[in-house]
Amino acid sequence: MFNSLSEKLQGVFTRLRGKGTLKEQDVTEALREVRLALLEADVNFKVVKDLVARIKERCVGSEVLQSLTPAQHVVKIVNEELCTVLGEDESWIKYSSQPPTVIMMVGLQGSGKTTTCAKLAAMIRKQGRHPMLVACDVYRPAAIKQLQVVGESVKVPVHADLEQKDVVRIAQDGLRAAKEQHCDVVIIDTAGRLHVDEDMMAEVQRLQAALQPSEELLVLDAMTGQDAVNVATQFTERLNVTGFVLTKLDGDTRGGAAISIRAVTGKPIKFMGMGEKLDALEPFHPDRMASRILGMGDVLSIIERAQMAFDEKSALDMQKALLSNRFDLEIYLNQMQTVRKMGPLEEIMKAIPGMGGMKLPPPEESEREMSRAQAIIQSMTRDERRDPSILNGSRRRRIARGSGTSVQDVNQLLKKFEQTRKMMSQVHQISTGKKKMRGFPRMPFGR
Repeated sequence: MFNSLSEKLQGVFTRLRGKGTLKEQDVTEALREVRLALLEADVNFKVVKDLVARIKERCVGSEVLQSLTPAQHVVKIVNEELCTVLGEDESWIKYSSQPPTVIMMVGLQGSGKTTTCAKLAAMIRKQGRHPMLVACDVYRPAAIKQLQVVGESVKVPVHADLEQKDVVRIAQDGLRAAKEQHCDVVIIDTAGRLHVDEDMMAEVQRLQAALQPSEELLVLDAMTGQDAVNVATQFTERLNVTGFVLTKLDGDTRGGAAISIRAVTGKPIKFMGMGEKLDALEPFHPDRMASRILGMGDVLSIIERAQMAFDEKSALDMQKALLSNRFDLEIYLNQMQTVRKMGPLEEIMKAIPGMGGMKLPPPEESEREMSRAQAIIQSMTRDERRDPSILNGSRRRRIARGSGTSVQDVNQLLKKFEQTRKMMSQVHQISTGKKKMRGFPRMPFGR
């Protein structure tokens, strides 16, 4: 996410840090590179112009040029101004005081609108609410069936009427069904088109007038860059759009749409799609996104991912293992599976301050290695997982045959496990006061 832009901006700041003092010319040259980086990232040129002008105005002041760490001041100013462009405050769903809350999802065909409806329903359901999906896309082949399938996957009821063609009637029937089933949130999946046209706008306006939705969210494909901004502008001119959902943001290396939309339309980005899985939807935090773009990490998002991935039993098992100084291959496997739930290792590392530039194996190679390790451990008996010291040569050959790997792969896994076990042992000794904190063995990532 934003790889290209992040690398270029970090390069600019690295060169600034190499200077003991900054002159106005140094700032001007650095901001010229920032401007080019933003334009290459497909950020709206008016947004770039205003952003760079505000940054320059603040950076050439005596507070920066006369400070002991001027480069840090410049980074701080860029971060603050980038937060302003992205939206200073996080924006969430506004629930109606009289349920059900109606959320209309609008957008072009192919933006991922139907899947996003299910992702949003799953997120709302986790908060203890009871959402219902309503299928109002009566034009696209299999659109209703798709919504029913994804709705079933996230355990959310779906109201659909295969015979009815009047979308307003379908939506009103859906509202009645929601009240009967005590659902407090109704998410309307509207029809999209390949481009903005009068028929689509007229239909959505009819739905808007009939339902008076609390939220009208426009779903946009982040990878289309400036085109997404143009679509957002056309929709906000005709409809009461309350916010945006950016899909495919995990594959957007430039970031032009995310940086431009708030400044151009004045409407907030509320959610971002970070993958194809139905749990891959996250709230959009402007301050965290600015930090990630500038290579400053995003620890809070990592903590939230961990909280979602770790169930209570896993956390208790890990706590008991630390307190008793017992760390075996069963616990090692459990934690490995939990890390996989948090998302790609590359994304996790980039969100840790100072680790964004760390060279990691390609994502597919890391995934293969973790799958191989999981197969090896699952080919062991319970006694072998709990006491790896009994794994002699014949046992290792049997495990290699059972997991479809080689004895060398088994040996490498056991070596990594032993490194991790030693680190966990040091954590135990420090937590119990038996050892002072000195240094930890390096966590073995990759092969």
